[in-house]
Amino acid sequence: MGQWAFIIGILLAVLLGFVPENLLGMATLVLVVLGLIVGFLNVTEKETTPFLIAGIALLATGNASDSLRVIPPDVLGSFLVGAVNNIAAFVAPAAIVVALKAIQSLAKD
Repeated sequence: MGQWAFIIGILLAVLLGFVPENLLGMATLVLVVLGLIVGFLNVTEKETTPFLIAGIALLATGNASDSLRVIPPDVLGSFLVGAVNNIAAFVAPAAIVVALKAIQSLAKD
């Protein structure tokens, strides 16, 4: 189920890049829930470090999405900004879950 949640989450995040930000409401909630599912079910202990590094890169890109606004909106600018922000909304909850699991694992040792 975790693998499907990941595939659906990425596809949904990219497709929602075409939707204006003010209309996303429930779609963003769906991305967050899918991200939580991925964090709980799809990332093993062996994959924790690579996932967190990739998550940091994606979240940093999401925070820098304002730089994508220099691309004219009618070309691809609005889509790219929306897609990057949606991917960040999907990855952030998964990264939080995986980071907390890693901290808990370290505390056990």
